[in-house]
Amino acid sequence: MSSRMNVILLLVLLASALYLVRVSYDGRRLFTALDRAQSEARQLDVEHERLQAELQAQATPLRIERTAREKLAMRTATPAVTRYVDAPLPGAPVVRFASPPASAASAVGVKR
Repeated sequence: MSSRMNVILLLVLLASALYLVRVSYDGRRLFTALDRAQSEARQLDVEHERLQAELQAQATPLRIERTAREKLAMRTATPAVTRYVDAPLPGAPVVRFASPPASAASAVGVKR
């Protein structure tokens, strides 16, 4: 009976040792994956900050005005091309234009 008990204990010891090796391997593998994920998260944070800075640089008023002038052929409204319209009196008929006059179109920056 003693030798049978020793064999059973030896088998339990081997199974326990194999389980310990497997758990250690899984722990190392998971730690490596965690380290890799944290490194990628840091890289994504740096990329996000770079893109935020680039977005702020793109949205400056000077850049928007330059883009409006160059790509959309818009120009600044001056008093010479500005048309002022008074608000109609209550009960007065409202006059609407089918299309804005050329001077009014350029005053609001409409592309010709």
